Amino acid sequence: MSDFFSREFKDLKVKLDDGILVIGLDNQKFSNAFSDALISSFVSVLEFANFSPDVRVIILTGEGKNFCAGGDVKAMQNKTGMFAGESYELRERYASGIQRIPLAIEALKKPIIAMVNGAAIGAGCDLAAMCDIRICDENSRFGETFTKLALVPGDGGPYFLARVIGYTKAMEMYLTGDIYSATQAKEMGLVYKVCLSGELLNETMSLARRISKNAPIAIEFTKMAMKRAAKDDLQSHLNFVSLAQGITQRSDDHFKAIDALLTKTEVEFERK
Repeated sequence: MSDFFSREFKDLKVKLDDGILVIGLDNQKFSNAFSDALISSFVSVLEFANFSPDVRVIILTGEGKNFCAGGDVKAMQNKTGMFAGESYELRERYASGIQRIPLAIEALKKPIIAMVNGAAIGAGCDLAAMCDIRICDENSRFGETFTKLALVPGDGGPYFLARVIGYTKAMEMYLTGDIYSATQAKEMGLVYKVCLSGELLNETMSLARRISKNAPIAIEFTKMAMKRAAKDDLQSHLNFVSLAQGITQRSDDHFKAIDALLTKTEVEFERK
């Protein structure tokens, strides 16, 4: 197993245990708001994890009381860090900074679960929407508050949020800037489950373990098929899934799964 995940990362905590990689945003002084260092650490970990055979599932959470507060308002006010410079420089900073996150997440072959604790506001709410599945506790809050700060979601959030909850509800969230409770998030389909306080980690780990027990190659192709389904025409989609099925149906894992089903035994997949 690589020692990459045992390294120290700026504004980020990382732990790999039995195929499940837990990534914790760790800029707690600013409610886990994005910083240049956090973005760099996060993207490097995602890119490595994407091709690591040791990683089956990724869990993304926030250290401390909040998931992610989005942008650092004080840095915005002072025009420092990722908000330094005038208009053209800011555009370049977005492209070389926070916009690397949606590109890295969209490129992931591994499933990524957002374990939302506390507030997921602005770019923090967008970050949750970029993940494959979201789960939260009863005290979580969600909001797309960009317009209240006279801003637009420059992180690319609308691309993801509309696909998760639909165009109309996403438009409502962005235009009103309202804050939504965990229950409301569940009702709109933003999160798949709301947990009691204190049970979030156990519930999320249970979900991750259920996913990690399935065949990795099938998980990867299924995720690719789901992503492509939002963009491809029907014939292109059918072409892709027939290609993927041709590969998976001749994999060792497939035949091991058939044997296990017929003999009523457990199976351990090896991505072969």
